[in-house]
Amino acid sequence: MQEATFMGQAAQAPSGTRDFLADELRRRTAAVTAVSEVFERYGFDPLETPAFERLDVVTGKYGEEASSLLFKILRRGVHEASGQADLALRYDHTVPLARVIGTHGSKLPSPFKRYAIGPVWRADRPQDGRFREFVQCDVDTVGSHSPLADAEVVYAVADGLQALGVEDFRFLVNSREALRGLLEVYGVGLELGDGVLATLDKLDKIGEEAVAGELAERGVATATAEAVVADIAADSPDRLRAKLETNPRGKQGLAEIDRMLELTGGLEGRIAFAPRMVRGLDYYTGAIWEVEAVGYPGAVAAGGRYDQLVAALGGSDMPAVGGSVGIERILATQETAADDRRGLDVALTALGHSEAGTLRLARALRGRGLRVGTYLGTSGKLAKQLKWADDQRARFAVIRGADEQAAGEITVRDMATGEQHRVADDDAVAQIERLLGH
Repeated sequence: MQEATFMGQAAQAPSGTRDFLADELRRRTAAVTAVSEVFERYGFDPLETPAFERLDVVTGKYGEEASSLLFKILRRGVHEASGQADLALRYDHTVPLARVIGTHGSKLPSPFKRYAIGPVWRADRPQDGRFREFVQCDVDTVGSHSPLADAEVVYAVADGLQALGVEDFRFLVNSREALRGLLEVYGVGLELGDGVLATLDKLDKIGEEAVAGELAERGVATATAEAVVADIAADSPDRLRAKLETNPRGKQGLAEIDRMLELTGGLEGRIAFAPRMVRGLDYYTGAIWEVEAVGYPGAVAAGGRYDQLVAALGGSDMPAVGGSVGIERILATQETAADDRRGLDVALTALGHSEAGTLRLARALRGRGLRVGTYLGTSGKLAKQLKWADDQRARFAVIRGADEQAAGEITVRDMATGEQHRVADDDAVAQIERLLGH
């Protein structure tokens, strides 16, 4: 097929986006179905929100760095010339959830448990493995302070990962209260807190020295910056525990961590306290976590408690906790080893004046749930039609030439072995199902 061109160049999808052809799209659909079934078993309901939100709703909810990645939509119609934006494409599913609670709270059960799987958009610089449009897979509970809600989200995410074929994984747990307590111990002011945590979140990306340098640029004394980094980067969490022994906020954070570890003991060694794990988004308030998995780059899932976000969007002061499965990262890694390409069950050739009989057989086979294709080209040559069947990765091809038509039969050809079977027209559907093992 000839490649489309525009202005003399090959037509491409917009930078940072992708086209998904049949095999990959089937894998993605199967993955979404598998995770959705897990979340449904936990009693979470599906929720779908608009692709864009009002700009004033999302502004300031993500932190300084994330907010710079909002895809803003210019005002339209008579206001277009203003050059101002009033909408933004959905950055994640969490802020829209909080907005839904504020909008429809009286109509929703409490606690409200929902999952959302769909595309989000970020004005990031496209690079290997990073896209401007990608799918997020979220599960959240709003309206419960209970640590059981946190543990349930963790278990749901763990089961979701296993449903996706990710087996060797580990949850790394921390607490925003523990981290804020550490900043209090070192006298880091509240006005610097969110920015400091956003920088600490870069520890695994840019290293300890660079993080300490950026903290100093934010106004943290050099010696203090180096000490804070050393505490959270230590191999053992005992160093951080010792620092927080006399700090009430820090002790509360440690209690959240310990309770989480107790309630998720069923993960059998797949969950642990990790002081260096810092979630960079400003809306987190309590226990936080990320999941690393052998063979997968970066975190394959993440989440935590965000008890003040609904109130920040004008709703009631409601607690909330949630998690997100990194379905894009998982699928991208699995794609390199994918061997589940799906072809036709049956390819029907069209020879001579066999079209009416071919369409009747196609309809009958499709009625049995089989994936059937009919040759739609103009060539009457069998060789070309069999090549088409091979290109469609068909398991069997059906041939109805002049000899077969005269005898009231069809020939069923195994496309892998070349073996052929003559079958009576009246018995065609049953025999093809038998050959397919149905």
